[in-house]
Amino acid sequence: MTMARQHFTPLQRLLHWLMAICILAMLFIGVGMVSTVMPKYLTLVSIHKPLGIAILVLALVRLGVRLRDGAPALPADLPEPMKLAAHLSHYAFYALMIAMPLIGWGMLSAAGYPIVLFGGVHLPPILPQSDGLHATLWTAHYYLAFAFFALILLHLGAALFHAFVRRDGVFEAMASGSSAGGVAPAE
Repeated sequence: MTMARQHFTPLQRLLHWLMAICILAMLFIGVGMVSTVMPKYLTLVSIHKPLGIAILVLALVRLGVRLRDGAPALPADLPEPMKLAAHLSHYAFYALMIAMPLIGWGMLSAAGYPIVLFGGVHLPPILPQSDGLHATLWTAHYYLAFAFFALILLHLGAALFHAFVRRDGVFEAMASGSSAGGVAPAE
């Protein structure tokens, strides 16, 4: 009988919760940006750009950690469609966590806008200037943000379902690291 982890590693949990805060902040900052023309728009933009790059870096680190450390197995009695949904939603999360900042970076590059990080560090453009490309990327960034928000709501709903309805340990795998031995028999 092999032993499988019941919880994500401390680093995986730290990255998950740190990124959750960053991504939620980013979504609300983005909503604020598109809904105002007041002077606070520039403040929001000055936060949005470096936070997007931070999310990109954290997502790449998180993906590397996930590939290295894996994840606890889903409960054996979880229906196959739910297992498939869990796996597909995680692929979608990683795709969006990486694609959204890259699309934003490309969009700003196509518009000829500088990407200034903290400390005055400028990122190079990754695409040539093009009004048409900028418009296309802006539209993609805008609608993918709504898809990201919907995915977050589904993820939250699934987490609460596992915590309060199924009570199967899936929620606890990310919420805490405490367990009586930390491993359970794998089937």
